[in-house]
Amino acid sequence: MKIAIVGCGAMGSIYAARLAEAGHQVRAVDMWADHVAAINAGGLRVDGPSGTLLSRQVEAMEDLSRAGPCDLYILATKAAGVEPAARAIAATMPEHALVLTIQNGLGAGERIARHLPADRVLLGVAEGFGAAMVGPGHARHTAMKLIRLGAMTGGDDPRLEQVAGIWRSGGFEVETFADIDRLIWEKLLCNVTLSAPCTAFGCTVADLRADPERWAVALGCMAEAYAVGRARGVAFSFDDPVAYVTAFAERVGTAKPSMLQDHEAGRRSELEAINGAIPPLGAALGIATPYNDKLCAVIRAREAAFEGERT
Repeated sequence: MKIAIVGCGAMGSIYAARLAEAGHQVRAVDMWADHVAAINAGGLRVDGPSGTLLSRQVEAMEDLSRAGPCDLYILATKAAGVEPAARAIAATMPEHALVLTIQNGLGAGERIARHLPADRVLLGVAEGFGAAMVGPGHARHTAMKLIRLGAMTGGDDPRLEQVAGIWRSGGFEVETFADIDRLIWEKLLCNVTLSAPCTAFGCTVADLRADPERWAVALGCMAEAYAVGRARGVAFSFDDPVAYVTAFAERVGTAKPSMLQDHEAGRRSELEAINGAIPPLGAALGIATPYNDKLCAVIRAREAAFEGERT
């Protein structure tokens, strides 16, 4: 398969290196010029619990148009990069190709469907992954559990198993689901619990969990998201959301959510697709969201300051 990884940050680098070593033709597309140059010069290195993988089979580029037509496009960008990527894919995508988007939060599929047919869009949920960039051409991951796949239009799409097979060839654990929306919302609950609270308080997940007052704020954010999801008809697989997100927090331990990592680097986060997605949905349903309202206000003010420092 010829595969374009659009957004080759920490997660995208893991995907690209493993799929390339499985024998697929991988094109890594990223705007970080030094990263692209390092991959082309010395290969893409990924360190992980099982050791170091150095793939010299990945061809990197800054412009998707240089990749040519591909069979599968995997979007691993931040939420804000999804729609520009979809627009670029629409210009060269062959009729048989599929787009798989793997992001935190809500709305990626809808943004892609503004430019591409929804029946060619697959949605993915990465569970139990911990990853960060070490430097240009070099990523590290601390965990890599499961990729969950589903069709945006729902149901048991036969193409899901074909795409799942591609991932399995790269050593990934993969499951397919007829109702991927439920999985997206279940991960969202965990992200809402940890992302904005850890970022606002400047702490790891373990530190958040250890502080009763901060953890109460985190659970308040989650409870609002759970109420919104239930009102929208999401068929959660559990009846106790507190136990669900607490178990998740305990599994990730001392990790830092990507939102906090963004702030430590002085850049905007995916707030609007995670905690920021809850207040407008709640308002439309008549559900109050004071915890998410307050934390989003704090984080938006900080991000506005980031922009001010660069002007």
